[in-house]
Amino acid sequence: MATVGVVTFPGSNCDADLRYAVDHTEGLEAVAIWHKQTELPELDAVLLPGGFSYGDYLRCGAIAQFSPVMHEVVAFAKRGGPVLGICNGFQILTETGLLPGALIRNSGLKFLCQDVHLSVEGRPTPFTTDLTRDRSLRFPIAHMEGNFVADEDTLDRLEGEGQVIFRYEGGAPNGASRDIAGISNTSGNVVGLMPHPERVVEACVGGTDGVGVFTSLQRALS
Repeated sequence: MATVGVVTFPGSNCDADLRYAVDHTEGLEAVAIWHKQTELPELDAVLLPGGFSYGDYLRCGAIAQFSPVMHEVVAFAKRGGPVLGICNGFQILTETGLLPGALIRNSGLKFLCQDVHLSVEGRPTPFTTDLTRDRSLRFPIAHMEGNFVADEDTLDRLEGEGQVIFRYEGGAPNGASRDIAGISNTSGNVVGLMPHPERVVEACVGGTDGVGVFTSLQRALS
């Protein structure tokens, strides 16, 4: 059984959903991690959930990057451990420098809560090998600061090195550069995305397109 740490920050609101998605994937077990922990237990992967860590004061993820636990998460990622940041988790990963670019206010200056369609692109990662590339995925979004931006050289590098992992189909509703919904680091072990796969893991609550994210992780860790 692979153990997957799910970090909870003050203001996280998707951590329980994320633990549920992990625990309902055969071969994975979720371990709750509190933001004040200065050491991580033996883990096979770390997930950073969505929400509003520390109330999103200053900038989204700007305070969370200084949480005691994030020192250990960064070290875990730099050792090659799989790390996934979803929504606010993606914002935190950019603040720590584990991922390039930044997430800023949506171009329409409104909170967006809707389904989007995504294509899976780029290099294989521990979170995408089970996701089909011949059809779009439907994931929900719920964010105010999901507009991914980076300088043109960085965007060109992300495209050229296969680090654009998820892209909005039909245009980014939040104005994200080149319709980017999710990226990886150069090694491919760290992935961030704005849409929420953990909210579409059961048909009774809207679909199962997110299941592949978690079965991919199980396969990577087996």
